[in-house]
Amino acid sequence: MKPNGLRQIWADNKAALNGWLAIPSSFSAEIMAHQGFDTLTVDLQHGVADYQTAITMLQAVATTSTVPLCRVPWNEPGIVQRMLDAGVMGVICPMVNTRAQAEAFVSVMNYPPKGTRSFGPIRSLYAYGPSYPTWANDEIVSFAMIETREALSNLDDILSVPGLDAVYVGPSDLAASLGYTPRFDPEEPAVVDAIRHIIARVKAHGLKAGIHNGTAAYAKKMIEAGYDLVTVGSDARFVAIEAANVAAAMKDRPAPGASSGTY
Repeated sequence: MKPNGLRQIWADNKAALNGWLAIPSSFSAEIMAHQGFDTLTVDLQHGVADYQTAITMLQAVATTSTVPLCRVPWNEPGIVQRMLDAGVMGVICPMVNTRAQAEAFVSVMNYPPKGTRSFGPIRSLYAYGPSYPTWANDEIVSFAMIETREALSNLDDILSVPGLDAVYVGPSDLAASLGYTPRFDPEEPAVVDAIRHIIARVKAHGLKAGIHNGTAAYAKKMIEAGYDLVTVGSDARFVAIEAANVAAAMKDRPAPGASSGTY
């Protein structure tokens, strides 16, 4: 058995730092896996990777102790089960708005008799060994995304679904659903109140919660508020930000040979 390192972080009463993989590349995934993130999430919803590319990204992450997660495109049994068979140790499911949707998601996350997951762990057996089917139900983490007004109104019903381990807050969609501009690190009182309400109810139900952030400073505030997993940016944003910084720093570059002195 290879225990889920994310669950161990939580057992130690620590918050996990999650990285986000939007670029469809095993090399960029490997680079991210060596930077000190506790977990890395392959984004199949808004990222550019497809299933086959995601496999190579998971193989790259497996060269480290970083825990592989994924966000699936939708609450659809086929892709959830394929990603489980591919070897992820946690699945983030978008737009879970009702108890019934949460129940359907949790069901396909688990082998019978606990759930309805079909048996065929094609890569998981090689990644984790032949005992994988005996502990998968207990170790893999199920995250339901809470990101709409409807989900807020059904929050306690969602959180009471047996087998749900955690929620993941999408602040951009949550803000949009509440009538505000979608963005990371919201400061609008109504959105902040919703984010704090979510974590309060999550703790009352004994579950865990993650949230997407744009900056490390905001992520630290979320940990202080009680969040157990924080995502800061993504590989695509890191590339864009640093590239923009370099280009901006070079806008006032001198003409060739402008100085007669030594460099």
